[in-house]
Amino acid sequence: MATSKLDERRLMTDEEYTLVEQTRYPVLGKLEDAALKDLTQRLRERRDRARDIAHRQRRDVRGKGRQATTFEKQDAGNRRKARVLAEALTRINSERTHRKAEEFRANARRALALRQGTEEPARPDSGRTSRKGMPKKASTRRERIVNPMDVGRVSQAGKRAQVVRDNA
Repeated sequence: MATSKLDERRLMTDEEYTLVEQTRYPVLGKLEDAALKDLTQRLRERRDRARDIAHRQRRDVRGKGRQATTFEKQDAGNRRKARVLAEALTRINSERTHRKAEEFRANARRALALRQGTEEPARPDSGRTSRKGMPKKASTRRERIVNPMDVGRVSQAGKRAQVVRDNA
């Protein structure tokens, strides 16, 4: 669920709010790559800090931290702040992905133009070849002594003869 700007303003300090405002569309599209990288790093640090504080406060509420607190939802503001900063990082990451995709498309167009502009490479001559082709190689298979069609007939005759001997 998106957070309203009024809630964001209430949750964050002035510096954090200006960082989040830079991740909105008109400003985000005008940022250079170096500034975008710097903004990403600063937002990640802020998000990690808010997340760690919220985690520590949740542990204190359960009584596992250094001191037990009496407030049940003391960490809600830090969790919401971490969520807002995570949303800002999501916007930055999608912008970076968009820029990278545009760069890939431009490189592909450039490569296609270069490929279409070149002539077909000349194929080298294959060299000297035999006019009649390769000589036939003698087969290494042994010659058959019996016709393959007679093999089944002969083995069946042997089976019949054995049956006659067994029954006699």
